[in-house]
Amino acid sequence: MLSTRRSVPASLALVAFLSACSTTPQPPAQPSQPAPPAPAAPVAPPGQPDIKLPPPLGPVVVPPAQPETPPPPPPPAPPLTPVGFEALPNWQQDDLRQAWPAFMQSCRVLAARAEWATPCAVARTVDANDGAAIRSYFEAHFVPHQVRNPDGKDTGLITGYYEAMLYGSRKRGGEYQTPLYRVPDDLLTIDLGSVYPDLKGRRLRGRLQGKTVIPYSSRAEIERAPLRGKELLWVNDPVEAFFLEVQGSGRVQLDSGETVRVAYGDQNGHPYKAIGRWFVEQGIMTPDQVSAQSIRAWIAANPARRQELFNVNPSYIFFREEKVSDPNVGPRGSLNVPLTPGRSVATDRSILPLGAPIWISTTFPKDGAPLQRLVMAQDTGGAIRGAVRADFFYGFGPEAVDNAGLMKQPGQLWVLVPRPAQ
Repeated sequence: MLSTRRSVPASLALVAFLSACSTTPQPPAQPSQPAPPAPAAPVAPPGQPDIKLPPPLGPVVVPPAQPETPPPPPPPAPPLTPVGFEALPNWQQDDLRQAWPAFMQSCRVLAARAEWATPCAVARTVDANDGAAIRSYFEAHFVPHQVRNPDGKDTGLITGYYEAMLYGSRKRGGEYQTPLYRVPDDLLTIDLGSVYPDLKGRRLRGRLQGKTVIPYSSRAEIERAPLRGKELLWVNDPVEAFFLEVQGSGRVQLDSGETVRVAYGDQNGHPYKAIGRWFVEQGIMTPDQVSAQSIRAWIAANPARRQELFNVNPSYIFFREEKVSDPNVGPRGSLNVPLTPGRSVATDRSILPLGAPIWISTTFPKDGAPLQRLVMAQDTGGAIRGAVRADFFYGFGPEAVDNAGLMKQPGQLWVLVPRPAQ
């Protein structure tokens, strides 16, 4: 840049000299216009090297952030894992003679199935009074499988239930103002498996409105519009009638002196919701405070909110009447065999085979003593959902009511599966 600026005066002198030597007159020279100054270059600070700046950049375009793809969820854990009998806590200590009558009740139904034909046939040859022989029988014909939840955990909730006792009449009057309903004639039960094989075991309940099947009335709707003419019996306590639905069966001592059994007949098709969960959601109780006893106490202190509480559970149970031929024999469960107090449980039949022997490991609610014994999966329930989930049948009477109301213990389950036929 500096050498270019110095060459300008020398060029002008050469032009003047050539003009004087020319024979043709020339017009007077016009004064030259100075060239516009070149733009100044940035000067580096003293002692620093020259800095060459890059050409200006265009607008910077930032690509939109791509959402991170979450890793695929891990596959659910298999619900049943085969183990040895040594894995069952205190397997050698249980008096299996007490479980044997319940198991033989299961075989009355299961013997017709191929995988149960042999073990049930052999069971008829076992001495019911020989505990060692019964233990050898199970070890020879069954394989224990530990039950796990889909997340892989082997611990779940164990609750309790009982056969209730109510007081009633065949006619409404006096203190008998709460109805127990029989199965309504307009209640439809549709076996979805007959139409869609993938839905085997699923049922849809509702009623016809014109040519359309609509949901059947919820508990609140039945309360607002009672099912006139469908009353099976009238009882004297609406709270006990509600708990009867939760238990599924009970006895009613009539004002005539007769005692009858009311068994599960059907359900309105609405999902079961535990009222204990409502107390927690409302901040009324903590999970540790919820029990049948605390719920009854709250209702007694808040009678105006009783129906509000009941309506939290839209499910409604309809009953059928049965005779009590032997007061020492329990009600029939979902397997259609009598339940045995302390040796029958309700489980989720979609995961554990109905009727199968189950090894249960939990604790009693009052003193925390171990409850580890062989029981039979002979019943189901609307609230019994999931793999490691069971409802322990305590039987009949005040002690059964007391224990079942407090039962909400953590526990583990193992199901005994028949060995494949050799």
